[in-house]
Amino acid sequence: MPSDLLPDDLDQPPPPEGPGLFGEEPTPAAPPAATPEAPATPYRVLARKYRPQTFADLIGQEALVRTLRNAFAQNRVAHAFMLTGVRGVGKTTTARIIARALNCVGPDGQRNLSRGPTADPCGVCPECQAILADRHPDVLELDAASNNGVDNIRELREAVRYRPARARFKVYILDEVHMLSTAAFNALLKTLEEPPPQVKFLFATTEIRKVPTTILSRCQRFDLRRVPQEQLRAHFARIAEAEAVPASEEALAMVARAADGSVRDGLSLLDQAIAQAAGSPEGVQANLVRDMLGLADRGLLFDLLEAAFQGDIAAVLAAIDRGHERGADPGVVLADLLDLTHTLTRLRAVPALRQDPSLPEAERVRGVALAEKLSVPVLGRAWQVLLKGIGEVAEAPDRRAAAEMVLIRLAHLAEMPTPGELVKRLTEGGAILPQPGAAPNGGAGGSRAMAGGGVVIAAEPAPAAPPQPRNFREVVALASGRAPMLHAHLLHHTHLVSFAPGRIELRQTENAPRDLAAQLSRLLQEQAGTRWTIALSNAPGEPTIAEQRSHVAGERLEMAKAHPLVQSILLAFPGAQVEALRDDSLDEYGLPPLPEAEDDGPDFAPPDAEPADLDDFDP
Repeated sequence: MPSDLLPDDLDQPPPPEGPGLFGEEPTPAAPPAATPEAPATPYRVLARKYRPQTFADLIGQEALVRTLRNAFAQNRVAHAFMLTGVRGVGKTTTARIIARALNCVGPDGQRNLSRGPTADPCGVCPECQAILADRHPDVLELDAASNNGVDNIRELREAVRYRPARARFKVYILDEVHMLSTAAFNALLKTLEEPPPQVKFLFATTEIRKVPTTILSRCQRFDLRRVPQEQLRAHFARIAEAEAVPASEEALAMVARAADGSVRDGLSLLDQAIAQAAGSPEGVQANLVRDMLGLADRGLLFDLLEAAFQGDIAAVLAAIDRGHERGADPGVVLADLLDLTHTLTRLRAVPALRQDPSLPEAERVRGVALAEKLSVPVLGRAWQVLLKGIGEVAEAPDRRAAAEMVLIRLAHLAEMPTPGELVKRLTEGGAILPQPGAAPNGGAGGSRAMAGGGVVIAAEPAPAAPPQPRNFREVVALASGRAPMLHAHLLHHTHLVSFAPGRIELRQTENAPRDLAAQLSRLLQEQAGTRWTIALSNAPGEPTIAEQRSHVAGERLEMAKAHPLVQSILLAFPGAQVEALRDDSLDEYGLPPLPEAEDDGPDFAPPDAEPADLDDFDP
């Protein structure tokens, strides 16, 4: 073999010499095939590319980070953690950081078993790299939604019996742990309570209420907070700068607001916005994000609210048409109006908030001016209309028509006074509700009627009860707070036959206890300081106090409904109802006060004295 013949040439036939078989020129050898280019690195979405690697990278979870750092510093790391919070706030990410912190051996590999875990994993040692790549044999991440059976937990229980293959700890990360079945939870209890020393459990869930308390009591629980909008906006600005993508403050604020406290949701939206802005020198701008999210322009929202509060229905419909042309979703428009109404209410209720530097420019100028013109009751009424309207739009076959009807309703209400204003107008003459037997437009007593919004018509303080029992109601009041069961039986199961100082005659129902008389006698002896005689009778007696209260309440409610002032309120607010009646002239049992006992003057002879015969006296 010639020395210059390369091994690769052995697979190629030698080139032909001279003309071919049919006289044509020999075909030159084909050039070697071009080496295929290495495949391009697949794109990683921002949520994965910028996933926190250490505790220092977590945003908005300062309390969690501080607690975990202290636990690692003092070597007081629990055997089980329960991480809960809404989607995208960092539950699984935190679990992975804890797994690396437990098993990191340092960049030089010298952090051995004796030195223990660290709160700052290096991220470059073999253990950290393997956990980051999701290929560490001792760190297992399971999806409880698909591994929720008791057999899966039994396999886990068998696996925890063995020591780690190479790491310091075996770490089991169970995501969405609330999806485990009841039998699976029960199978996990014993292992979770007494795990082997080299095993750690990290649970994550968005539905903490579905996790049994027996599991929660065996874990250290951490509630991950929603990340504030300002922190999200700053975080997204840093990422946009790292990606060399220009982004306006308003656009990033829109993305942060739409993220609703979720870092992952916000990064997904930012990823989408960057893709839409590709090729644009301005980068991510507010109008692009607004179109992407189907949002209404902030100025359009102010136009809508101002027109609605002025009762200008034509301007409301024109603004809705402009939003529809821009692609704004009707449900999102109402949700944004609800959020703006909340902002205006805060500005109206707490004027100091107007100096908040984080307040957007539109709210600072137009928002403050609009809040000064509106009252809290008006804003509260608008909140109720919009809140109810969002549900109507979600269920309506024509969402745009439903949103228009909600806003027309809001504009129509602008011409109507609030319940408080209407009552103030109607009561300028000092009208009050009548008492039983009194004229409709006068009389004392002080009844109160609550129509729709619970408006007080008139009031009068109730008289204070005397300390010694002068009637049966005061006897019953002595039991209140001192003998609750006796008090309930006296109210509902006892009919008064007769009452006199020192003696009470009762008829009790079959639901009353047999020793009711003895209990009442002891109570009176203790509270009144005298001995009372309690006699039981078969006479019908008067209705129970509870029955009397129900009868009086029904009569007074009907009287309140028929009052001209209440009728005026009901006509002004269609659909309103008189739901309750409060009368301060009644006692604590809802009954009119009993009349004071008349004084018959002094007794000149004992009650058992014999009558004198006038014939015995001399003229």
